Amino acid sequence: MLRRTFIKSAFAAGSVLPILPAALLGRPSPPEAVWVENGEPEALLSAALREMGGMSAFIKPGNTVVIKPNMGWDRAPRYAANTNPLLIGALVKECFNAGARKVRIFDRTCNNPRRCYRNSEIEEVASGAGAEVEQIRQNHFSEIDLKNGRILKRWEVYEDYLNADKVINVPIAKHHSLSRVSLGMKNLMGILGGNRGLIHSDFDTKIVDITERILPQLTIIDAYRILTNNGPVGGNLADVNLKKTLIMSPCLVTADLLALRLFGLSVDQVGHLKEAVTRGLNKFDPEHLNLKTVRLT
Repeated sequence: MLRRTFIKSAFAAGSVLPILPAALLGRPSPPEAVWVENGEPEALLSAALREMGGMSAFIKPGNTVVIKPNMGWDRAPRYAANTNPLLIGALVKECFNAGARKVRIFDRTCNNPRRCYRNSEIEEVASGAGAEVEQIRQNHFSEIDLKNGRILKRWEVYEDYLNADKVINVPIAKHHSLSRVSLGMKNLMGILGGNRGLIHSDFDTKIVDITERILPQLTIIDAYRILTNNGPVGGNLADVNLKKTLIMSPCLVTADLLALRLFGLSVDQVGHLKEAVTRGLNKFDPEHLNLKTVRLT
């Protein structure tokens, strides 16, 4: 159908113009990813969302939203082992402003959960913004089929994650002794049940086996501070680098690939991301990515 005929038909049917694709309205489409730097966590988030068309592009009125930060370690924010609490607090507010009915936050921690939730400062900040911050309940995991799994065919995943209308994955960018980096894909281990130690052998294949079935709607990589060595737990401020950066994409793999730049790594050096690209988990072509870069002043 010709563009002019299509628009005339839409008006005749009583359609409202804003529902038309951006390209038909003469507006540029949102970028496939956004890289924002040189700001505080709230400002970084605000700038990224503005480029992406606002939180309403992802969250609809009445949605139950799960925000999955990394808060698996008994560390204060300055050690860059957990997601920045100010970013999570700002994100909770943005979800409610977009009409979310409920925002839930949880993580299957590696250290004592009470201490992790408290000392990461995520529990206090997110609860203050209206989120339900809950510890993982061991009877709330269900096995899912991994129909394309090359090694794993089934695994337990947290039901509250599976039942959410929308999921926002918010890892912190950090070094990891097993996988080289811990980013969006690695952060999803925090909603897995069972013996997670079994995933560590043949990790590159197994984590992709699982991730393919539980991809979030939005990934926001917190690179305000990054942990450059002795990850994932850290503990030495000499290993922390202040980057004041945030990466956002509706594609988890795309966000992770971009974040490799923070560490001077290529996809060929990070096995699980190479595996993800080989299997086509990236929604966008990394060689021709529509990336918007913003530097705040």
